[in-house]
Amino acid sequence: MTYENLDAKLVNALLGDGRASLRSLAEDLDVSVTTVSNHLKDLEDQGIIDGYTPKVDYDALGYDVTAIIQLKVEGNALPDVTESLRSHDQMISVYEVTGDYDIIAVGKFADTDGMNQGIKTLLNDPDIKESNTSVVLNAASEHEQFELDIEAE
Repeated sequence: MTYENLDAKLVNALLGDGRASLRSLAEDLDVSVTTVSNHLKDLEDQGIIDGYTPKVDYDALGYDVTAIIQLKVEGNALPDVTESLRSHDQMISVYEVTGDYDIIAVGKFADTDGMNQGIKTLLNDPDIKESNTSVVLNAASEHEQFELDIEAE
């Protein structure tokens, strides 16, 4: 029984099927259920695995407008604006970035009217100095995760 790269193998197995049972993971990884359970708990405790959620196809639910919003913000207000964006349900990603803008946010909206209203609400914040919004025409890749490299044994 070898535990080399077990954590990476466990993460990769869960990326393939986040609903896999401990028993099936143990069988696939050729270790005991207790070993899988212990390693999984350690990964969760370390924050490496941070929950188990379904992959939702927002387009199929009618949220087929995706907007990339770039914002310039007053320097000391960056944490407040970032937190405000995070609190908006339709903002699926919020990043503090380097470059011409300070924040990039990705939002999903049911239609362009909803997007327009959401963006106008954001722009009422006096700490936002400038914005640039792009509407996504086609998502060639979205919400992708990647498997961890496992060194040859």
